[in-house]
Amino acid sequence: MFTGIIEAVGKVENIEKSGSNINFTLSCPFTGELKIDQSLAHNGCCLTVVEISGSNYVVTAIDETLEKTNLGNWEVGTVVNLERCLKMDARLDGHIVQGHVDKTGEVIAVGDKDGSYYVTVQYDAGGGFITVPQGSITLNGISLTVADSGENQFSVAIIPYTWEFTNMKFLKVGDKVNLEFDIIGKYIAKLMSKQNAIKP
Repeated sequence: MFTGIIEAVGKVENIEKSGSNINFTLSCPFTGELKIDQSLAHNGCCLTVVEISGSNYVVTAIDETLEKTNLGNWEVGTVVNLERCLKMDARLDGHIVQGHVDKTGEVIAVGDKDGSYYVTVQYDAGGGFITVPQGSITLNGISLTVADSGENQFSVAIIPYTWEFTNMKFLKVGDKVNLEFDIIGKYIAKLMSKQNAIKP
């Protein structure tokens, strides 16, 4: 379980294919505090630490994860948003994030709004996912508030701190981003679809 509050960014140091899986070696400021088998969200995707060596650690992404997320686009040098799992005695500063990416979206606009930034993302209609204004959305692991919601797209406003501290400042039109929709909204959408299915 995560909150969508990014602790630090890491950097991809090496990529090694192993059958249909990929082993990613990354470095980050808190590598020395990590443990084998620890869950760590990478751009919002929960991965398990399988090896630690000096300032680097290794995680493995299976084929399904690579297909569903933007991890398959990573290259050596890619900057990744990182968050360790939530402690039960900690404040929930963002929102409830599972670290399970629902789908990817495509950045269709990036703009500067008098010191803050406005990013618009479009996603395909499959799965019945929705956003609502002032609702929560996780974009590359970051808990954000939806500023505007349209048909299969949404916009978020990002404060300068978040822009500079995360990998958001590298976003450009056409980039693929990981999306995890609000868990409460997903449950409601599922219940509504079941109710509609059993109507006479």
